[in-house]
Amino acid sequence: MFPKVLIANRGEIALRVIRTCKRLGIDTVAIYSEADRDSKFVREANEAYCVGKPPVNQSYLNIDEIIRVAKASRAQAIHPGYGLLSENAEFAKRCAAEEIVFIGPSPEIIASMGSKIEARKTMKEAGVPIIEGINTPLESEEEARMAAKEIGYPLMLKASAGGGGIGMQLVHSEEELVKAFSGNKKRAESFFGDGAMFLEKYVEEPHHIEVQILADTHGNVIPLWERECSIQRRNQKVVEEAPSPFISEETRAKLLDAAVRAAKHIGYTNVGTIEFLVDREQNFYFLEMNTRLQVEHPVTEEITGLDLVEEQLKVASGEILSISLEDVKRNGHAIEVRIYAEDPKTFFPSPGKISEFVLPEGEGIRNECAVESGSQVTPFYDPMIGKLIAWGETRAIACERIKQALEEYKVEGIKTNIPMLIQTVSHEQFISGYTTTQFVNQFYVPSLT
Repeated sequence: MFPKVLIANRGEIALRVIRTCKRLGIDTVAIYSEADRDSKFVREANEAYCVGKPPVNQSYLNIDEIIRVAKASRAQAIHPGYGLLSENAEFAKRCAAEEIVFIGPSPEIIASMGSKIEARKTMKEAGVPIIEGINTPLESEEEARMAAKEIGYPLMLKASAGGGGIGMQLVHSEEELVKAFSGNKKRAESFFGDGAMFLEKYVEEPHHIEVQILADTHGNVIPLWERECSIQRRNQKVVEEAPSPFISEETRAKLLDAAVRAAKHIGYTNVGTIEFLVDREQNFYFLEMNTRLQVEHPVTEEITGLDLVEEQLKVASGEILSISLEDVKRNGHAIEVRIYAEDPKTFFPSPGKISEFVLPEGEGIRNECAVESGSQVTPFYDPMIGKLIAWGETRAIACERIKQALEEYKVEGIKTNIPMLIQTVSHEQFISGYTTTQFVNQFYVPSLT
């Protein structure tokens, strides 16, 4: 493998990659902004370099400076983590031009899946079911109104270049569509530099289920089971689990087959995720493809025994997959919750200094975090401060462990969403295993936190 890897990211995912690299005897190079100078991930790396001021466009998105550091430190490869530059085709292209291995798929694949409109067209070609919708960018409110009349309400208005729920809104009428269009278009332009919008028919009682795939550069593709990611706030995931407690074994087999077919059709390599919406009758439709490691990858690792970062490194170094589908056994159940520095009543960020930080411990408990007592949570970055994962021989055991661990999780000095998460995993609807993307809207009671 590579003697040295630069991690073009920060926080808990940077630490996560460092941990695997250390185990494999690979030296690591961290980059950091001035705001992250004293962070744990900076101390844990073999080398660390400041790449700019706190705003991401002056540091973690500064491609020229990151490439300069990679060359100066003689790193042979760059791991992009998730978010930031992880799905930036221009960054992947620049790495290739500088003869630095980008640990992920090719720039061409990143670009093709980065546009949701183009991805819909590609998946239809691959024979993967897609949601009824419009496959051309909508330039004006008038175009959106005409398209909506053809499809019929309710509809999801979406940004083609979007992610994390940004630029996305459910609309039930022409009046709601007109109100939502310009604002979401501007938001998409601000976040992604691309204001292209499109419409999809709204799927009733939607379950958000994704398939993790692993593909090498020799044409081998295997699915690593699926994850249920239906519990979301502001269209962003907060609770994920593997396997899904909702789908049947028949639906599971069809989902895995569709994901592999999609990956092979586009010539995908490295780890990736094919995301689907599944309705109450278990019909499923392509939603999007994430061409990177996912935030929720630990639940897949817990039920398979694999280290997905290690698999990424192997594929990027040209190795043939050492495992087959028959080798990937499904063992037990895992649940992940995302710990955010945010007010649980409003979901607004809650930056500040963490005065005390105590992690829960116990059988089946795994923590992924990069903060500690004394850490400063700044307003410059995503407010997620950690992830808590619980594994159990059964889903019932995993549910009990995640609830107990959340009750033992201690963060003082800032507000967090832990009260919201405790309420969620204690709710009878969650315990039943039937959760849709409307769970938070339907069942979460802010006044009880």
